[in-house]
Amino acid sequence: MNSHWQRQRQLDDVPTPVAVAVSDYCRRAQSPATPLEVREALALLAESDDFRVRTLTDTEPEATPLGPFAVVDMLRGAPASLAATRQGCGYYEVVQELARVREEQPPPAPPPAPEIPSFASPAGPAIPAPVPAPAERAPRTKKETVQQRIAPRKRSAAEVPPLAPEAPSFIERELPRPRGRFTRLDAPKTGYQELLRVEGKDVLQAALEQHEHRFALLNALSHQYNGTRGELTLAEVEDALRHHQLLDPMSARERQAILAAYTEHRGATGRVGWALNLSPSELKQIQDRLELTQEIEEVRERFRREALTARLTQRLDLLGRDKYLADLGIKKRFTDMLRRELEVLVRDELPDARDLSGLSEAVARKHGTPAELVLRAFDRLDLAEGLRKQLSSEHDSTP
Repeated sequence: MNSHWQRQRQLDDVPTPVAVAVSDYCRRAQSPATPLEVREALALLAESDDFRVRTLTDTEPEATPLGPFAVVDMLRGAPASLAATRQGCGYYEVVQELARVREEQPPPAPPPAPEIPSFASPAGPAIPAPVPAPAERAPRTKKETVQQRIAPRKRSAAEVPPLAPEAPSFIERELPRPRGRFTRLDAPKTGYQELLRVEGKDVLQAALEQHEHRFALLNALSHQYNGTRGELTLAEVEDALRHHQLLDPMSARERQAILAAYTEHRGATGRVGWALNLSPSELKQIQDRLELTQEIEEVRERFRREALTARLTQRLDLLGRDKYLADLGIKKRFTDMLRRELEVLVRDELPDARDLSGLSEAVARKHGTPAELVLRAFDRLDLAEGLRKQLSSEHDSTP
């Protein structure tokens, strides 16, 4: 295990799109991770492996749970089932700590040279060597030119001062946690009833200014307050907000944030959950409590129609975004419509085309779209092989 978990690059060198893709993959694999954990895991891979990471994250997880270190393990050959088992038993927590220790550990010092025994009599006190006096500049001669006078003067080895020894560098290590009577304990939690008192309103108002939705508020308050039957629940937080007449303002802010996120991310539910730091189930609960299902569906339907009726260039570019089309629920309908349209467009260009590249350039020139997108669409829509056969048959039949 030790030879595989060595950092290959710094955390800041990990591309942000790759880190976002891995974080979204881990969220879908029921093991969400912080951005720091994602970058620590991707730092174990070289820059040349980023395309393999994107290839893996574009697919659906084969097992659950899978964290960022499990993704690295799978790219190195581990099966998904084994990676999920290791994720569940805490194997990758040890791997993460090992990578941090290896990063902080200084390089090993060379072994000291063995001493050679000597039977000579001990030497007397060392006599310092006389410091040679600085060489005096030679007197100018009449034949000395200007170039010789302004040229840099070369010093002998005796004139060069010795370099000062470098100060030893120390690497700060994380000390072990105190134990015994020096152990630091968390402050005891307060009962939920304290939030229902008059002073609880100020606490809730201050927390609402820092958190944008009720699940973030629940996470913050659960560190200080207990519920009536153990951990603080979402229903109890909502009861406290309702008691102080703060639930309606928070609901209005949540409604505005969710609708704005759906508009910004063009109806993609997965991207909305990522932007608001909500899991799919939490986002669904908020939508049901705010009765936003119909409004969100109208926004998503607008972007569905826009995707299906856009210009040819936009639809060809959208063809590569399989996850977005699947999120909108129009992937099959979109690809079928675009396949039928391309079959009609190439029908008139087949007699004059010599090969598949020339056919894509002819279609692109006629309809004002890049030829690379048309050629890529032939491959993605499984039209390339059939078009090659038609082009070869056209040329064979031509006298």
